[in-house]
Parts: sequence; structure tokens; C-alpha cells
Amino acid sequence: IRVRIGYPRDRLFGFYYPGDLLKMEQAGAELVPFDSLADTRLPAVDGLFIGGGFPEIGMEELEANRTLREEILAFIEQGGPVYAECGGLMYLSRSLTWNGRTCQMVGAIPGDAVMHERPQGRGYARLHETGASPWPLLAGQGSDFAAHEFHYSSLENLEPGQLFAYEVRRGTGIDGRHDGIVINNLLASYTHLRDVGGNHWTRRFVENVARLKQTTG
Repeated sequence: IRVRIGYPRDRLFGFYYPGDLLKMEQAGAELVPFDSLADTRLPAVDGLFIGGGFPEIGMEELEANRTLREEILAFIEQGGPVYAECGGLMYLSRSLTWNGRTCQMVGAIPGDAVMHERPQGRGYARLHETGASPWPLLAGQGSDFAAHEFHYSSLENLEPGQLFAYEVRRGTGIDGRHDGIVINNLLASYTHLRDVGGNHWTRRFVENVARLKQTTG
């Protein structure tokens, strides 16, 4: 089954590994780029991949594009499958604060992104699957894998009782112990995944989008 996966590709969001995008296509995805600043409506898609970037440099424009923020929030609240990394996580939070200014973001994640002068997480990370991920594990896949993080923001005021897809064995993640917040079929993390070695995350994500498309019609 073919699925359409939208992803913002603009001056704020652009951190995507070309090899991973190719593997998503090979797994059955048609990738649909959109502009988080200029496009006021989501394209017709079955899933969303919101990658890393620098949302803080255009946070007023992101806030001003209210219709797109509302459509993304509705997509998540209705159970649409979404994967967000780093800058994508910041965009999906309640608000983003930088240089003494605060702007409203999508509001899907019950926490506030706050920029700092020094990196809050940087370098090699190791994650352990908790079993809470919306993406089913592939046959023969292990529960531990390597990842990478580099972020100047932290997620503050996070409501208690959140589900997390990963325990952080090395690195920082969201709170030093966990990463990959799970809300409905949203998975949002500070760590960047790369489809290398045994971590075929692109296939897991695309297959989950396809599974949900089949079950919801």
C-alpha cells in the first residue's frame, strides 16, 4: 500500500538525511514537501515527518501561520501518524521562548520549548526501546540503538505522566532519562535517528502509516 507523507522543507526545517528520505520512498512512501511559513493548509497526506531545523529564527512567522498550526494539531488529535525530531518537537510544543520572547506553537505536546545559550544535549546517544513506541518492532530487531542529538532548547513544564518510547542510556533526550514522547500516534524526540545498521526506523514509520491508513480507511 502506498502512503503520502508530508514534510516541511523550508528555511526553518531542513535537517533530513537524504538516504533516509530515499529509504522512506523505497518502503512505499510518496514524500510531499510543504512550507511551514507560506502554506496555510496541510497537503493531503497520510502521515507527517517534521525534521530538525531552526524554528526559533522564524517563530513569529510560525505563530502567525495559525491555520497550518491548527491543521497539524487536528491531524495529531485525530490519531494521524507523525514523527518529529528536535526542531520538529519544538514546533509541536505549546510555545517557544528565545531571547526573552515567547510565541505560540502547535500545542500537541504539553510542554514549552525554551532556548538556551549553551547546548542542552550534544553528540552520540544510545536509546533503549520501552515498548511504548507507536511503531511496531521489526522481526529480529534489537531494543537498543545509536542516535545523535544536538539541541540548544529544552522542554520545560512538561505535564507529568507522559509516555516515552525510549530510555536514554547515553545522552540527554527530553529529561536526561527519557526521549521520544508518545501522544496518540505522534512520536517526538530530541535525538535524530538514522537508518543505518539494524535501526530501520524509516520502514517502521512508513509501515505504521500504511497500517493506520488501512485500518481507518
